Amino acid sequence: MIDVTLIGTAGAVPLPERALSSCVITLNGRSILLDCGEGTQTAAKKAGVNLMRTDVIALTHYHGDHVFGIPGLLQSLNLGERERPLYLVGPVRQGGTLLQELAPLLALAGNLDYEIRLMTIPDGGLELCKEIPEWPSLARLYTFETDHRVTSCGYTFTLGRRGQFQPKKALAAGIPKQLWHMLQEGNEVTYTDAEGNQKTAVPSDVLGKPRKGIKISFTGDTRICPSLEQAAKGADLFICDATYGSDENAETAKEYCHMTFSQAGRIASAGGAKRLWLTHFSQRMNDPEEYVDRAADAFPGAECGFDGKTISLDFD
Repeated sequence: MIDVTLIGTAGAVPLPERALSSCVITLNGRSILLDCGEGTQTAAKKAGVNLMRTDVIALTHYHGDHVFGIPGLLQSLNLGERERPLYLVGPVRQGGTLLQELAPLLALAGNLDYEIRLMTIPDGGLELCKEIPEWPSLARLYTFETDHRVTSCGYTFTLGRRGQFQPKKALAAGIPKQLWHMLQEGNEVTYTDAEGNQKTAVPSDVLGKPRKGIKISFTGDTRICPSLEQAAKGADLFICDATYGSDENAETAKEYCHMTFSQAGRIASAGGAKRLWLTHFSQRMNDPEEYVDRAADAFPGAECGFDGKTISLDFD
């Protein structure tokens, strides 16, 4: 089961009830933090989220409202006597490096007793277990392009699901029952059959076709661009920039590279997302719920995010 919690839902300026942008994905007690704006730590405590479990901080871009919470969080992790490495990922300008992008924030954090590992996500996605063995082998983190005023990206997290185990095939192959769980977990096994022959079995020998997994996409700041529809495609949860509630602000949204509620609804609908959460609200919007129908016109069931909004997702 995957828990997704919006930590901060404000854009640009924090409000008493809205911290700046952040969201956390938690699976088996391990977490990925998406953005880390001002107020993230306080808002996480209010939401009952333990940021000490964070393995990866994934940044969509380096505007202050998405990163100013990082130095304080890194220091808090140090005070909590963290020992395991912390991974930081984010977009990089052409010709630049991730260290150059993050150097000011890391300098503010000061000396830490645990290792910070900077990493860029490959085109085919990051297989989390290769860096952090405690993550399931079918958990992946991908980036997708977004269109903001600076180099930026969004993130898609997926948890795959293997095909159903077929005991008859395992019995027919003479695979000992004590090895079945290893095949179910995606491992190759070697065994001796009834005739004393040494054999090897792979998961595909005893599993059916892969079943539908779970997909979560988080846009960060962006205006409409071609990659958003693909990010929303089949998503169990699509968390989308919706800085402006009214269509009257469409030109402003375009100028500042953000989206309106109705634009977010159309993207989610075109992509066939199952759920749409709107976030990153302008400080001028006192009550986002007043505008949710603008998104619901295109995507019935669209929901306004709020600090602490959470959902648990499981396989169908």
